[in-house]
Amino acid sequence: MDTLIRTIDLTKTYGTGETAVKALDAVTLSVLPGEFVAVMGPSGCGKSTLLNMLGALDQPTSGEVWVAGENLARIKDVDTFRARTVGFVFQLHNLIPTLTAQENVEVPMQGQDYSRKQRLERTAHLLELTGLGDRMQALPSQLSGGQRQRVAIARALANSPALILADEPTGSLDSQSGEEIMALLADLNHSQGATILVVTHDRRVAQSTRRILLMKDGRIVDDHLLGDPFEEDLRTLAASRLGQALLGHNHLTVDYLDPAQKALLQSLLGKVTES
Repeated sequence: MDTLIRTIDLTKTYGTGETAVKALDAVTLSVLPGEFVAVMGPSGCGKSTLLNMLGALDQPTSGEVWVAGENLARIKDVDTFRARTVGFVFQLHNLIPTLTAQENVEVPMQGQDYSRKQRLERTAHLLELTGLGDRMQALPSQLSGGQRQRVAIARALANSPALILADEPTGSLDSQSGEEIMALLADLNHSQGATILVVTHDRRVAQSTRRILLMKDGRIVDDHLLGDPFEEDLRTLAASRLGQALLGHNHLTVDYLDPAQKALLQSLLGKVTES
């Protein structure tokens, strides 16, 4: 199967000289159509910078970015490419406050190959799909945080993009609303075949996806398909400061633990679960 996303030695440096910061350090990555991927890591590790590169919101210092068969460095009309190929969901919904839910979803379709009737029909379909068919005429101020994020997801789907990039989509929501948003994204991935990359620092959010990339210091240090929930907890503990302190090593993934180290972490996890 052809890749939807491919990066080759992707590097982004901010500043020059001694004060230069390498936000991305030779990142090579492939994502297939239909994948649902979480990008995790501490603040400043390069997660959002990577999404900006994939969404053609920023240009790399070096390396290549390919999305949907296009080398982003060779695209002349970047705005049109983004409108047709990439849907964005941000931590803050970024809805236009004076427009209704329907009108907000219509915005990306303006200037595209849709008639007025087609825009209205597609908007109604997307708001029904995201559970807001009865709130089409509501302003953002009349919607809850979770509902506003649902409108933002419908807007991201407006032009049937090949790729949806979600940067901390649950970060400003309460836990229940966050779970509902991730369940919606998972359903869109399953039922619509949408390819979705979610940046998050929340392990529970990442475990709603199918593949997890762990970033540190601008690099991808672990890339694995989602496993058993207990195994995922074990991975998280092994990569944490507590896990590293217990092991006396900077282990980044359970794949490199010896049986004694793994047993120690499993024992600790068992006690936490029991409590």
